Amino acid sequence: MDDRSHPGAQGPVTTGTDRGAGDRAGVLGIALAAVLAFALASGSWQWFSAYLGLTLLAVILSFTRPPTRTPGAGAGYARSLTAYSLVVGLCVALAAAPAMQRWAWLFPMPGTRQECVHLGDYAALQAQAALGALADHDGAALAYAQSDQSRHAVANCLASTTTLWLPVYALGAALLAALGAWLAGRADAKRAATARQ
Repeated sequence: MDDRSHPGAQGPVTTGTDRGAGDRAGVLGIALAAVLAFALASGSWQWFSAYLGLTLLAVILSFTRPPTRTPGAGAGYARSLTAYSLVVGLCVALAAAPAMQRWAWLFPMPGTRQECVHLGDYAALQAQAALGALADHDGAALAYAQSDQSRHAVANCLASTTTLWLPVYALGAALLAALGAWLAGRADAKRAATARQ
């Protein structure tokens, strides 16, 4: 007799192991998506990167749970917590990169911002030199070319410095995520122990 025909039969039950495997697969998929986003990013960090990072962060926070510590699973818990927190840190870094590049109050880059401005001035001079005698015929076109080249040079300079420092911000976010997950796990364990008493 088929179990499904029995009135008291229930559909497939998801075990805790299966749920954990799904969470790990979700974390792995999000990590891969974030890595691909980093790999495909070239030049200046654009605001779409922030959208990608926030979307990935929303997915991981909505569909995966932080790992929970169970008795006798010390190493497995540490690995799961590390993977989860590193992926959260990666998503945060991806979301924060455009703002870090553009806002000095968020990422001061001492000295670098001024150096990038000088690089932009040099790019404007290069644009003028490239036009040569043609620059005298259309001053508006020259001004636009200089402004465009300068803006691209400054943005690329700031983006490269941002990218160099992004792992530090990602690691900081990962440590905060790990600490938050660990504290939440301890609080849940204490509540469960109190409820059993």
